[in-house]
Amino acid sequence: MPPAVPQLAPDAPDTLDREAAALYESAVWQRLVTDWTAPEPLAPAPEPLPPGEGRGWRDLLSVPVDRLVAEALDALPAPGPAERLPGRIGAVLPDRLHVWRRIGRPELRPSVHLGYARLVLTEWGWQNAPYRLRDRRGARCVCGALLAAHRLGHGGADTMNEAAAWIMTELRSRGWRDLIGPWNRAPGRTAEDALGLLDATIRRAAHAGR
Repeated sequence: MPPAVPQLAPDAPDTLDREAAALYESAVWQRLVTDWTAPEPLAPAPEPLPPGEGRGWRDLLSVPVDRLVAEALDALPAPGPAERLPGRIGAVLPDRLHVWRRIGRPELRPSVHLGYARLVLTEWGWQNAPYRLRDRRGARCVCGALLAAHRLGHGGADTMNEAAAWIMTELRSRGWRDLIGPWNRAPGRTAEDALGLLDATIRRAAHAGR
């Protein structure tokens, strides 16, 4: 279970970024990622059979079956969320006004929370204004989408922080060493880039069982 990080005021533009970085850099998280990405041991070479005897189809595979399954799953599109978002009026309302939607909601996995964050970006829009979680039209940055999904009832604060840490993990795998916010507002960044990042992160978290 990923370690808890201090809960700060989530509406500050860089709060979620800092909490995600603290979680990502923790020893527990690094061990989790290392365990998940460690290469599987190679299967022992099969012993030769006497002439005329055939092999089962599993013996003809050069890699373990579970690794083939994982690679096949990685090629599938990210799963979509089960619910829709409120309309355009909901997009422009302050996120804190959606908190009532959390009442009685069950907890969910970070990969599902990320799916709702992706839905926020596709239905409410993406923006990359510096140090802003959203614009006047209700479009969100990547961190703003995570916060909106949380406020809409799709995952608690710990789930939101873990989802952000999975994004950090995906960015690190791409060579990005800064926080999510600077990635979101980097020159030339597009909405397609943001959606692609969330899609890859959803697959990464889901394959790790999260």
